[in-house]
Amino acid sequence: MNIVDLLEKNARLYPNATAYVEIRPVSQTYRALSWLEFHERTDQLANVLLARGIGKGGSVFLLGKNSLDWLECYFAVLKTGAWIIPLNFRFTNEDLLFCSRVAEATAFIFDEEYAERIAGLHDSISSVQTYICMKPTDFEIMEPLETVIQQGSTGSPGIPLEDRTPCALYFTSGTTGVPKPVLITHANLFNTAITESTNNGIDQEDSLLMMPPLYHLAIGHLLGLLAVGGKTVLLTERLTPRFILEAIQSEKISYLFLLVPWALDLLEALDKKEVLQKNYDLGAWRFTQMGAQPIPPSIVNRLKDYFPDMRFDTTYGLSESTGPGVVHLGMKNEHKLGALGKESVTWSVRIVDPDGRDVVPGEVGELLIKGNGVMSEYYKNPELTRQTIEKGWLHTGDLARRDEDGFIYLVDRKKDLVISGGENIFPVEVEQIILQHPKVHDVAIIGTPDERLGEIVTAVIQPLEGTTMSEEEVMKFCEEQLPRYKRPRSIIFDTVPRSPTGKIEKPKLRAKYC
Repeated sequence: MNIVDLLEKNARLYPNATAYVEIRPVSQTYRALSWLEFHERTDQLANVLLARGIGKGGSVFLLGKNSLDWLECYFAVLKTGAWIIPLNFRFTNEDLLFCSRVAEATAFIFDEEYAERIAGLHDSISSVQTYICMKPTDFEIMEPLETVIQQGSTGSPGIPLEDRTPCALYFTSGTTGVPKPVLITHANLFNTAITESTNNGIDQEDSLLMMPPLYHLAIGHLLGLLAVGGKTVLLTERLTPRFILEAIQSEKISYLFLLVPWALDLLEALDKKEVLQKNYDLGAWRFTQMGAQPIPPSIVNRLKDYFPDMRFDTTYGLSESTGPGVVHLGMKNEHKLGALGKESVTWSVRIVDPDGRDVVPGEVGELLIKGNGVMSEYYKNPELTRQTIEKGWLHTGDLARRDEDGFIYLVDRKKDLVISGGENIFPVEVEQIILQHPKVHDVAIIGTPDERLGEIVTAVIQPLEGTTMSEEEVMKFCEEQLPRYKRPRSIIFDTVPRSPTGKIEKPKLRAKYC
């Protein structure tokens, strides 16, 4: 079985139930599709693509921000047996050209805001023969998506989809260099759908507010709702606290996924009374999940102060694991805040030293994972694939430890480790302490060069809007909370850059300050 089968099943069992909703609060537009409508429209698009020779052995670029159009294109391409290649909307032209050289896609579907860029790259992307824009444009080489859909029949494409057959190529964000192409199979996506629904106890009555970018494998959260026929609401344009709370209320959202920046924005708005909790009916909201980085317990505790009945969970995954759900805390384990949790039922985890030996509880080592979600390969890069996957075990590059109860704690990324005077310092630990300061909105810890110590701990701090901080104030706070060798020796007040998936973009900070 695969996620295309799940879509067909939902259209049969819940034909009139709402499958997907798109809310654009700034332009005040609202669009909803039932499971049957979504299934039929994706059949239509798939049939047109097949008639144009886009099927097994082919691939399609998909570039755009979250929308129902994007989702329709994603599932339609999967139905053809071709590979879908979601592209990061923050990619530069150089990144897009790199992706085109690697993937050699024959079709390109994109948002209208990228039409001019794609037209300018047309002569440099020789493999693409079909250009489809999600809205009408003046460029002759581009067809409007709706026109293409209406050309197709609603009958099933009938393409057999084998579990182990590749179906998607995801390019990592490129924050550490050239984007890496991660090849995903139908079995990988199906595993994520089942893992997410199982981990979170989701059923057909649940509804998810989906805000992370769909081009990223955070789409796994959405697949969890697909597995059970639940509703997913796409909130686009501006993710402000007011719009988030309005969507929870109007769509009776039960499941909210928050990245750390959105949680901080929501807490700041509540603290300042820019939004008033009493003005919203949030009775359907039963649990919140966070991920993409270690979650500071201070943030969760502040959320619980405002929403004491809300259950909480964390999730861990990466592109190479087909997204989230590898490890999760579990809503019954809030007493272990700060931990990632334990491996899910479809995953196994090891923590090993540099020689590949399992470490004892309490010791830090590299996190290795094994399960049906592990990618097929880094496409066209067998050497990197061999270095990353050994005997089925994926080397994540993340440093972790287990406690005596078996709970896993993410310590940091290997590449982010700061070595100062021979001491290993894990930035996440320092960040979690500084985030407890009442004037700090966000913080990033990096290592900056030092002639004597090799590196020193440098804190890039983004104060709360409307507040001012001094270096002395930060130093005094750290003196009370951290041992001497872990304290920042340099304080910089600046904006902390984060990716669309909420991760701190430390390469940008190192480039700026190192």
